Amino acid sequence: MATILITGASSGLGAEMARQFADLGHDLALCARRREKLETLRADVAATHPERRVEIRELDVTDDDAVFEVFGAFRDDFGTLDRIVVNAGLGKGAPLGTGRYDANRATAMTNFVAALAQTEAAMEIFRAQERGHLVMISSMSAVRGLPQAQTTYAATKAGVAHLAEGLRVELDGTDIKVSVIYPGYIASEMNAGLADAPMMTSTVKGVRAMVAAIEKEKDHAFVPPLPWAPMSVAMRYAPLSLFKRMV
Repeated sequence: MATILITGASSGLGAEMARQFADLGHDLALCARRREKLETLRADVAATHPERRVEIRELDVTDDDAVFEVFGAFRDDFGTLDRIVVNAGLGKGAPLGTGRYDANRATAMTNFVAALAQTEAAMEIFRAQERGHLVMISSMSAVRGLPQAQTTYAATKAGVAHLAEGLRVELDGTDIKVSVIYPGYIASEMNAGLADAPMMTSTVKGVRAMVAAIEKEKDHAFVPPLPWAPMSVAMRYAPLSLFKRMV
């Protein structure tokens, strides 16, 4: 049994990860901006697994000081944190140069700068413990730069993947493990507008693949593996003319 902290846990992939980790016997430290949704999730887990311990805290991950305070408070609650999942994210965006710098900046601040703060806070805890498992939720969009409204989002997801991969190199051979998860199209609140996207996977099925990779502490995983593992190769190496048609 492990104690797992998940950011952005109030809905979507974060909430489903919480449910599935509880199914596997883990205790949970859950945080997000919407406390009422966290309360509902905690009640859901308690109804299914009354033996599981679930602590919740409200957190806006763009508030740097709050990130360090909340992570530290969860560590104090449990005495240790075994795994921290950097999951909170934002999907806003617009083509660059079209007057929506505000949307692109918000995405960059939430998906990269706030992820940096979460990673810093997690690593302070793990370095003190001399063990732990950092999980960075990236995206298939990190494989190659994407056009139009997805450009900034894809860049942030590539950035956080490299942040985690750099840590993995540094920490190789220690008891601090690092995983980067690259989800494909998995149904969630964030991508509700893409309900008809090809290769969309249900939340439960998609998160099951994420949780399986995380439990195995894989260095990286494209999930679900089919079709996204082979798609990662196609996306990376396809000629630009073909890639444009793919996206």
